[in-house]
Amino acid sequence: MSARTILVAGASGQVGGAAVRRLAGLGDVVAPGREQLDLANAESIRAVMREVRPRWVMNAAAHTAVDKAESEPELAFAINAEAPRVLGEEARKIGAAVIHFSTDYVFDGSGERPWVETDATGPLNVYGKSKLSGEQALAATGAAHFIFRTSWVYGATGKNFLLSILRMARERELLRIVADQHGAPTWSEDLARLAAHVIGQAERTAGGASAADAAGALSGVYHAGGSGETTWFGFASAAVEALRVREPKANLARVEPIATSEYPTPARRPANSRLNCGKLEQVFGWRMMDWHESLGLVMRELYPTAE
Repeated sequence: MSARTILVAGASGQVGGAAVRRLAGLGDVVAPGREQLDLANAESIRAVMREVRPRWVMNAAAHTAVDKAESEPELAFAINAEAPRVLGEEARKIGAAVIHFSTDYVFDGSGERPWVETDATGPLNVYGKSKLSGEQALAATGAAHFIFRTSWVYGATGKNFLLSILRMARERELLRIVADQHGAPTWSEDLARLAAHVIGQAERTAGGASAADAAGALSGVYHAGGSGETTWFGFASAAVEALRVREPKANLARVEPIATSEYPTPARRPANSRLNCGKLEQVFGWRMMDWHESLGLVMRELYPTAE
């Protein structure tokens, strides 16, 4: 392996897939599939880490089925909490640094101001609790780490809210979308770009030091959600309108706002998912893309011949 081997866990997901492409210029990217790296199995994780001996570990994998996690908490905690701990333990032994993605769901969703990294946590559901446990477990290993809390991740591939809305807009006459949960969509590609930026910045100052030493005092929790603010209803409305521009003859659904109480789900969702990303900009000089801009880029990717 090269001196800059980067292990990407979750390469089949939205962020992981984008990261494999973005990180290619920074080192040898190793992206094992689930049959090789089973994040629900600690021994599988240890075996891969000891074989690859990466300089950087990017954990973009997670149990993200929020409602399903309520009925399978053991699996959610195995992937979201235990796996980061094992990755951290193994990384510390070899001087590697870990980039780990977390979620706004670690908060209870109260208030109206954007959350900062030092705010008290209080997850409302199993998914949020498992992700918070993963943050704490990784930090407790003593490994150098960057934990990026993000929100409402979407892109042109995988399973996400945008692609579901675009599909349902063609199939239905009416879409009733929650309008009292506030946050910002985050483009998966922007998170991959952030990871590449952080690794590149650390390596420029590393000299002959390990990645752990290069990360140094910068280790910690950062918020990395899309810039701007909207609701799920606002996001859906913008998506359908963008589709209408590209397919003016299509018979697309109307979008109607509803309250969370009108759309009950097994897992409770936070009403306030706003994230203050000022620390990220101050430390790394990185500003997350405004969700309107990223939506336009994703729509152009999905419909390249429509403009």
